Amino acid sequence: MFQQFAYLPDSVLAGFGLIFGLLVGSFLNVVVFRYPKIMKHQWTVQSRAWLELEPSTAPAPAGIISPPSHCGHCGASVKPWQNIPVISFLILGGKCASCQANIGWRYPLVELLTGVLSAVVVYKFGWGPQSLFGLVLTWSLITLAFIDFDHKLLPDDIVLPMLWLGLALSLCPVFADTHSALMGAVAGYLCFWVVFQLFLRLTGKEGMGYGDFKLMSMLGAWLGWQYLPQIILISTLVGTVFGVALMLKQKAGRDLAIPFGPYIALAGWIAMLWGNDINMAYLAYSGL
Repeated sequence: MFQQFAYLPDSVLAGFGLIFGLLVGSFLNVVVFRYPKIMKHQWTVQSRAWLELEPSTAPAPAGIISPPSHCGHCGASVKPWQNIPVISFLILGGKCASCQANIGWRYPLVELLTGVLSAVVVYKFGWGPQSLFGLVLTWSLITLAFIDFDHKLLPDDIVLPMLWLGLALSLCPVFADTHSALMGAVAGYLCFWVVFQLFLRLTGKEGMGYGDFKLMSMLGAWLGWQYLPQIILISTLVGTVFGVALMLKQKAGRDLAIPFGPYIALAGWIAMLWGNDINMAYLAYSGL
């Protein structure tokens, strides 16, 4: 039955990718909002136990699956017809159906972003394993980017399983062969770790977090070492532009902490889809 999808036009497959991506985007909103709270609660419990303090009396935060979606202001449950990605937000005018409190625009934007990026992945790769796992990587990068943007965290519970999945896929291979994936995982971690150590020795400050090293290692495992230079270049250029703009907007100095994960995620996604074209264009331009 599923083989019938292989004969559908790419545009139709992209439409399916858009719709499914919108649904996944709704779930990603939950993960981005709830998972950092779960992490911080776990850290508090572990820290108090380590210091032999009385257990915290703060209630445990909501889980990823339970309780169901509800309004953060009045606590009213969100009905299924009020939780249709993007559409429900527009119908409700961006307000809670029960208390009329404003709903942040970021929720439909994450849904729409996930849907559009999913459609692009499916259109690019067509029907096959590259589309399937390309979607998995896309959704993971979206989640990591927004969590890092909000909390300056790149959770190991997402990054490390994805790193191992990338290495496992190299046995097929789906995106990179095993040799390239292994070298990519090692080089991806070390390239930023070396920069981190040099910056620390020269300035006495930490220029980036260890999560950035692991994210680069994950992308190296998925795509291979050949794509790391362009990921570093693109993420650095985009990060610099947005960083300078943010400092100017906030009138902050160079000590302003700016999460780098979103720019690595963006560069990694671009490399997944068009990395080979970028490399070929560079080699042709340089005459190599």
